[in-house]
Parts: sequence; structure tokens; C-alpha cells
Amino acid sequence: MVETQLTPQMMNEGATLVMELDNLGASPDAALWYYFADTGAWKLLIADRKVVSDGPRAVYRQVLKALQKLRDRVTHIVLEDVTVVMPDAPIIFLLRRALSVSPGPAGVRFSRNVIDGTMIEDAYIYRLKRPSA
Repeated sequence: MVETQLTPQMMNEGATLVMELDNLGASPDAALWYYFADTGAWKLLIADRKVVSDGPRAVYRQVLKALQKLRDRVTHIVLEDVTVVMPDAPIIFLLRRALSVSPGPAGVRFSRNVIDGTMIEDAYIYRLKRPSA
């Protein structure tokens, strides 16, 4: 159910999903709604180092498990709305250059900003951990 507008319900349900991933022991390094201007759609990006060690399917299985557990509370997010990426994926790397967002239920809106010449049309960031030194 890919949306062209980020709704309050999507923001709330995204936070609920990220908290459930934490409860399941799958604490993502980054979690955010990102607007892909080329397709006109929002995707919930989950960056997790387990993508590198265990592969993306393992992380998608965790997301699916969380969605199934939350099926009564998360009704506007389906697995197809989620994109699992590596923690050093270009968009994650780029966003980390500009800001850091600590884990928590509230997100940070990051709209119409340019980072190193790249336009970030819109994002709603729940978490964006700085890489460990």
C-alpha cells in the first residue's frame, strides 16, 4: 500500500513497527520513511547490519514477524512498503553526514534539504545511529 502522502497513521504505525523490532531483538541501525521522488512513493527503510552478516531475507523475516504480531495495530503498512538496506547504503550514509536521531517513539521530519549536492525531498526519521568508531 505505497502512499504518495505520509500520513499521521503511517508515522505512528512506523514507530510501532520499529519498537516491535526492538522488542524482538532486531534493533535496526536506522529506521525512516523516505520519499522517493522518482516513483512518487514513500518506503519505510530499515538499515540493519544483519543484512551484511545474515542477508536481507533474514531481516525481512524479522519485519514480517513483527507485522504479523502487530496485525491489529499496524493496518497501513505491508511488507512491500518496507525496504531493508545495509547500514552503509548511500541514502543512510548521506543522511548520517547531516544528522543523528536517537531511538525513540517520536520521529524527526527532514524535508527539502540538500546534503553534499543531493536533494532530500522528504524523510521522517525514527532512528539514525552514527556508525561505531
